[in-house]
Amino acid sequence: MPLSLAADDADARPNRLNVLRALLADTTNLAKSNKPVQTDLQVLSLIRKRATAGKSAASEFGQAKRDDLKAKEEAQVHVLEEYAGSIETIPEAEIQLAVQRTVESLKRDGGRLDLGTVLKRVLGKDGLLEGRPVETGEVARLVKSSLAS
Repeated sequence: MPLSLAADDADARPNRLNVLRALLADTTNLAKSNKPVQTDLQVLSLIRKRATAGKSAASEFGQAKRDDLKAKEEAQVHVLEEYAGSIETIPEAEIQLAVQRTVESLKRDGGRLDLGTVLKRVLGKDGLLEGRPVETGEVARLVKSSLAS
């Protein structure tokens, strides 16, 4: 596994243990599929999906007046966010700079200025962010805001 989640002190808190078990189960299940987890960014994506699901569950528990379950989910989301923060990615300012340079290059060359074209140029072969630890969703968000202005 790329990120050493198993090395975490499992006895620290029951929430941390539950989160670790869930993440390990997810990575084990994905290892049996055609898309096994091989990079830290894939682990980050998995963590973010779990955190989003946990936030949604906490909201539903709050509406159902189950504050005990809501607190449990929120604690697990907090642990997931700690793990997500420990995975290094490119800073947003550096991504924004790469997007701006790519958009300027496309304008100079007379290329199409749409989301797909810019993403392909930024992340694709010989792109400024090719092979670097960056989430595609974050790049897409910055490309959209850059094209809107």
